[in-house]
Amino acid sequence: MNMAKKYFYVVCTALFLAIVGCTPNPVPTFHHEYFGLEEGRFVIYDVVEIVHDDELNQHDTSIYQLKTYWADTFVDNQGRIAREYKRYVRPTSSDPWVFQDVWTGIISGIRAELVEENQRVVKLVFAPTQNKIWDANAYNTIGTRICSYRDIHGDTLINNAAFDTTLVVEQETFYSLIHSVHRFEMYAKHVGLIYKYEKDLHFQINGQSQLYLDKGTERYYRYVSTGIE
Repeated sequence: MNMAKKYFYVVCTALFLAIVGCTPNPVPTFHHEYFGLEEGRFVIYDVVEIVHDDELNQHDTSIYQLKTYWADTFVDNQGRIAREYKRYVRPTSSDPWVFQDVWTGIISGIRAELVEENQRVVKLVFAPTQNKIWDANAYNTIGTRICSYRDIHGDTLINNAAFDTTLVVEQETFYSLIHSVHRFEMYAKHVGLIYKYEKDLHFQINGQSQLYLDKGTERYYRYVSTGIE
């Protein structure tokens, strides 16, 4: 190798190493925005709850609106910064809001946790991937509930509102001849929960070998609007 070629090779090598050395390490994207944990963020839902009890000949349906609101921060019993998650209800959109209760939420490491009725639930695990699974009830005494993701970074339309970045958390699916369970939640970036589906139905077989609905519950949340207060 003559001197000119050797000099050219050395210069190119030095430039390459300088460029590589100056390139910052990529910052991982966890997509925390799916949890919607933003001060002042509210979301309003249309809610339908149905309770079935064939023995009492009851199939009661409740329809109302729910408003959730991310309020002030506080230090939880583990010394972490958490945020109040206030909830309000009203029978119809024409009625005033009535305060219902306060839950709390936090993003701790790779987990988004919500304390619902004094039970800590792992709602999301970051970053969302197709092969990620977790126990939503790992920090409470309710019992194991294995969750996973589907339709990650998809899009959807709810009540004529378009969301271009959403995901679905499959929480529980079980089917048998006498028991049907399906629970899932949908989240949108910068909003949080936009749809909730819960169905837990128990069936019996009568004297004519016919299957009938014995007991069960259904609950559906559907996004109406969001904003900052």
